[in-house]
Amino acid sequence: MADNYESIDKALDIESSIVETESVEIKKPPIPAQKTDITKDYEYTRANLYSLIEKGQEAINGIMELAGESASPRAYEVAGQLIKSVADTTDKLADLQKKLKDLEDESTKQTTNNVTNNALFVGSTTELSKLLKQGFLNNNKSE
Repeated sequence: MADNYESIDKALDIESSIVETESVEIKKPPIPAQKTDITKDYEYTRANLYSLIEKGQEAINGIMELAGESASPRAYEVAGQLIKSVADTTDKLADLQKKLKDLEDESTKQTTNNVTNNALFVGSTTELSKLLKQGFLNNNKSE
């Protein structure tokens, strides 16, 4: 093997030698299990929706006080819109739960299709025995 490198050694005017080394196996610590993107997104969205609902409730409380003090129809209109907005956000939170459940169900579904064919004979035992004998005789003739 040293012969393969002689021309390089001469060209560079050096001496080379092959050194045997022991290979050391480095054990890497196991990677901690990370949450899936779906779970991360779910938790992030859920936290944002909770925050929006809480802020909306605070805004509703404030606008209701203002509407009560001023008796302004516009203030009551804004309060109604805020209530609707918070209700919609609450519905989105419920939909988020359903969507996560649907995603989890999709990932656990098996892709195999099991087909079960059940044959049902309606008749007497004598009719059944005749049919079986005929079928048995027909199978023997074909052989």
